[in-house]
Order: sequence, then C-alpha cells, then structure tokens
Amino acid sequence: MVLEPGDPAPEVRAPNQDGETVEPDWRGVSVVYFYPKDDTPGCTTEAEQFQLELESYRDAGVTVYGVSVDDVDSHADFAEEYDIEFDLLADPEGDLVDAFDVERSRGVASRTTFVVVGGSIQAVYTGVDPDGHARNVLADLIETGIVSLD
Repeated sequence: MVLEPGDPAPEVRAPNQDGETVEPDWRGVSVVYFYPKDDTPGCTTEAEQFQLELESYRDAGVTVYGVSVDDVDSHADFAEEYDIEFDLLADPEGDLVDAFDVERSRGVASRTTFVVVGGSIQAVYTGVDPDGHARNVLADLIETGIVSLD
C-alpha cells in the first residue's frame, strides 16, 4: 500500500547522479517522483519537464527528487545527456521504493509522485502520465496554497 496523505515521510538516504549521498530534509516542501527507468521515452519526458519547471519549483521553495532503481552510473549518464540539475537518487536495491511503498512492475518502480510538506506526505499521484506531470504538480501546489510564486 502506497503511503497516503498524512503519513510521515520516511527517512531515507541514497546516492545521487554525482555519487554524493543525499538525505532529504523533509521540513520544507519536496516533490519525490519515482519513475521506471533512465533514458526511456516516458521517463525522459518526465525528467525533461521537471527540469523545464525547475526554476519555478525553486522559486517556490520546492526541492525536486527523481528516484529509480537505476544505479549511479546510469543516473550520471541520464543527467548529463538531458542536463538534469536536480538530484536523481539511485535505488538499485529498492530501499526507497520499499520505504515509500511504491508498487513495482517487472522489477522497476511504478510511476508515483509524492508531495512532502513539513515531514508528512501531503499528496500522492499514482498512474502518472509523464507528459505535463511536472507542470500539473506545481499548479496543484500553488492552487492548494502550499506554495506561491509571488
């Protein structure tokens, strides 16, 4: 069962595409999106669109994390090829997938996004269509008053 709004965000740590250990600080506002595989069409679309919206997310005080079961080298290549500037967390053992109770299909994470606010899960998106998702999540954050771009 995927974590639900109101559940505490799990304390996790994982290496990013640069091999640096990242331990997200959930006290602010974060978007954590799980995706199946680096350098596949849907996942590339989703990552590119989060990158396109990254300045707006940052202006709103939101940290973005992408997570897949790919390793650091795969994330490094993916980030370099598509100029991804936010942390892509490598989860080859599935520890983050398990911590967030994300469903798996054929060994990879199902496309699922979490909004974490002040240490708690605020929103969960499952069955995500990667095209337009980054913009939709940001719009929802603004519409619900969690953040503003003023």
